[in-house]
Amino acid sequence: MAGQRVRIWYHDFWRVVVRILLLFLGRLTVHGKENLPVEGAYIAATNHLSKIDPAVIMMTLPSHPIRVFASHKWQKHLFFGPILDLSGAIWVRRGEVDRKALKEAIDALNAGQILGMAPEGTRSRIRTLQKARQGAAYIASRTGVPIVPMGVINSDKFLDNVLHLRRTHLQVRVGRPLILPDLGHRPRGQELDAYTELIMGHIAALLPERYHGYYAASPVLAALRTGGDPWPAARRAAGLVDEQADHTASHVQELTATTKEDLNR
Repeated sequence: MAGQRVRIWYHDFWRVVVRILLLFLGRLTVHGKENLPVEGAYIAATNHLSKIDPAVIMMTLPSHPIRVFASHKWQKHLFFGPILDLSGAIWVRRGEVDRKALKEAIDALNAGQILGMAPEGTRSRIRTLQKARQGAAYIASRTGVPIVPMGVINSDKFLDNVLHLRRTHLQVRVGRPLILPDLGHRPRGQELDAYTELIMGHIAALLPERYHGYYAASPVLAALRTGGDPWPAARRAAGLVDEQADHTASHVQELTATTKEDLNR
């Protein structure tokens, strides 16, 4: 409990610092803040365009215990290391399945905390969405907590604007909480891929087209645009065939085989 109070105080302190900086460097507009759950744990899943994204997300989320993933390479950094430690960062080794970090994230959610993470796993160097990893889907499937999709806009322009003495209008769009469909068993492989497609489609739907990148042609995004059911689209994108479609295809094959036999008689 003492650790959580320290983190809340620390986050509130940095909120004040960031708010003061934004008076000179830009402004932040949040759309859909009413979609943030009032209580309980959830995953705030966002795109990742810039080093300032954690500060932008911090300003968007309420003053609760918030945990974020941070690359293990920063842990020994003289400046950022202590700051991230005090903020309750979950240190993760990039490029590998860090089971210790995953367990820490799951434990934090089970304790009622908020987890902020970018399903892409790292900052996009090309300033558009890149192919996501399975981490967010895995953690959500193990905890059952909702995922709140969030889209950060214009943070990729921020540092360049600062260098040219220009202010930046930062925006965050918050989508409705998403509960992953219950499969009746622990998902694996392509099922986690389908969950990931579902999550990223919802994030892409909050962003302007210039940010869609890898998910520009996402069938999930297309379904969301037309008001369709995005879950079957996510399954197809992951290479999974709907059970009813499987049954229909099998029935068609049986009828075709029977017809061929009749014709050959």
